[in-house]
Amino acid sequence: MKRVLGYSDVWSVVPGAKIRFKVSTYGPERYRADLVRVISGADELERGVFREEEIDAPFNGEHSGRLQPIHAGSYAIVPTSSVLDALESFTVQCWVFATTPDKGEQGLISQWRDDPATGFTLLIDDGGSVAMRVGDGTGGLSEISTGSPLAERRWYLVSGSYDASRGEMSVSQEPAASTLEGLRAASARGAARAFAGAKAPMMFAALPALRPDGKLGSQCHFNGKIDRPRLSASVLSAAEVSAAATRETPHDQNPQVVAAWDFSRDIGTDAILDVAPNGLHGRTVNLPSRGCKGHNWSGAEQNWRHAPQEYGAIHFHDDDLYDAGWETDFEYVVPTDLRSGIYAARLRADGDESYVNFFVRPPKGTTTAKLAFLASTVTYMAYANLQWTFHERYAEATETFWTTMEKSDVFLQEHEEFGLSTYDTHSDGSGVRFASRLRPVLSLVPTTHCWSLIADTHILGWLENEGIDFDVITDEDLHREGVGLLEPYSAVLTSAHPEYYTTAMLEGLRSYLAGPGRLIYLGGNGFVWRCALSDEFPGAVEVRRAEDGIRYRDEEPGEYYLEFSGEYGGLWRRLGVPPQAVVGVGTIAVGFDASGYYRRKQGSFDPRASFIFEGIGDDEIIGRFGHLGGGASGSEIDAVDPMLGTPTHALVVASSEGHTKNTLIVPDEIGFHHVALDGAQSPLVKADMTFFETPGGGAVFSVGSIAWAASLSHNDYDNNVSRISANVVRRFLEARPFAIPT
Repeated sequence: MKRVLGYSDVWSVVPGAKIRFKVSTYGPERYRADLVRVISGADELERGVFREEEIDAPFNGEHSGRLQPIHAGSYAIVPTSSVLDALESFTVQCWVFATTPDKGEQGLISQWRDDPATGFTLLIDDGGSVAMRVGDGTGGLSEISTGSPLAERRWYLVSGSYDASRGEMSVSQEPAASTLEGLRAASARGAARAFAGAKAPMMFAALPALRPDGKLGSQCHFNGKIDRPRLSASVLSAAEVSAAATRETPHDQNPQVVAAWDFSRDIGTDAILDVAPNGLHGRTVNLPSRGCKGHNWSGAEQNWRHAPQEYGAIHFHDDDLYDAGWETDFEYVVPTDLRSGIYAARLRADGDESYVNFFVRPPKGTTTAKLAFLASTVTYMAYANLQWTFHERYAEATETFWTTMEKSDVFLQEHEEFGLSTYDTHSDGSGVRFASRLRPVLSLVPTTHCWSLIADTHILGWLENEGIDFDVITDEDLHREGVGLLEPYSAVLTSAHPEYYTTAMLEGLRSYLAGPGRLIYLGGNGFVWRCALSDEFPGAVEVRRAEDGIRYRDEEPGEYYLEFSGEYGGLWRRLGVPPQAVVGVGTIAVGFDASGYYRRKQGSFDPRASFIFEGIGDDEIIGRFGHLGGGASGSEIDAVDPMLGTPTHALVVASSEGHTKNTLIVPDEIGFHHVALDGAQSPLVKADMTFFETPGGGAVFSVGSIAWAASLSHNDYDNNVSRISANVVRRFLEARPFAIPT
């Protein structure tokens, strides 16, 4: 059981900057925090490669523990106002697309207080039907239901009214006319006790709840889409409800419409806009998904920017999470003399241990080394708190190994509120589009699975062993600063798995290579998916997987355009910038049971590549060892493809062999089903070690394998994977320019 967890407000910091740590304990009253520099992680400590260095820091020592809860679930909220407080007779309505109508009570539109029962709420009741509830302010409660369960994933126009003069309330649900299933409308009408305004905020997609700390929270979260909510200060007829639901500005036709929220406005922000004169604007909480198809989507346009009137829905989920919102337990001002690297606040309590990692980079515009290691923090976010292997029925067959669970995995199963990765699905089956670092990320511990951060620390531990100076910079830095971040460095070294790239990141890297920059790609499956970051939601990444690629979950058709940037999501390969056109190689195959090794090719004997193989025999097998599958070529591997942009002068200096039948060609390489495209039968399954020069005097070296990093430390770093890597780094750091052959 996890006993202590934490996170920080930022991941990348410069000397002199402040970082804030937020900690929660699960049982213990005390915990210890220590600053450590993470030199090399390890999935198994007996491998002997784990190294960390304890650093003096003001926060080192014992701290008081406390439980800090996480409140997951997205909703929207509108502040209380005199307009809302003045309601007597009224009608509330919206279009709904319920994805789990049978999960229990779910709020749709509410202005409500529980104690005493005051206000109104339009909701889905325990039977899956639309219901209306009003309170009289003295504890008296009236409720009425259509008694007809909503069909799952079908649009309905729903409404509820209260008539003060008659002491009567009504509720209705009308299926969208586009349905071909013969779904029936349903309605109900009945007497009601007196209504008293709640004098409280209005909430969409949840019911209000008072937290233990006295702050307003939420409960009974709705799963599904809400489109065009309306509030009128009178009882509307069915025809008037329909008219208000179909007009973008219904108040122009009916002055009784006091609020008309248009969710197609301000997509990419947390703002929800009321287009009626009263301006009852609000905001979303916990990053529900926007840029979503509305009730009137015709299919004629796929881009929400081009037809905003058809993308007026917000998709809410009961397990959305953006910012855990914990209070700060201690702060740390990074000393001016702290070297660049990966650091962590190491937390210990009752035999449990957690790490809150952060990255110290040089001050903006300065460097402390000629080599930069580019940490894949955006990819770390995309995978944060991955739980796919525990929920997917075919996970073990796909991953080709038995699913094993560590303490952190068990904890995530017990605490669903900690949020998901972009590889997971929400509780309603829809794909997760957002992942955040503003919460504990249990997958970023330097003593867990050899993946992501762990594999990257193997590169840093190797650099340390080789005595090669380096700075650490991050993806988020590159996204914000562009090529200016990279230009001062003679060479940039990638992580083992730089999979997710924003447009700004990729353009920064390409601009660097257009000059004298040198790039060393010691990884695989890199530069694959376009993603997006946003200044509106710092610390969150958005991923929408379009029609192609390895698909751990499907994207909803018509919703492939990113909310944060308005760009089309999906593979960079399908967007015209394949990784082969950047680093010479691109993903060809994936397999997790065993890794292969490399054999030198004719290109390795070209004088241009002689520096790479200094000290390597002509017929020497390269990398038949390693901590990840027993070889240097494995997990996810990349190959050249001139049709996709591998430069014509690129040298393939080695290619891998020894892959198994469980290493399979990726879907984007296959036009149709083919059973023989695996490592045991197809020569296409191979990683190509590649080198080429660039026009500005720079060069690119790629190994095309995630497993390469896990082979560096073999035999106490005395091996040919380490030797080749060192040969490349040292040559790339020389001032002498490279030249493209004539």
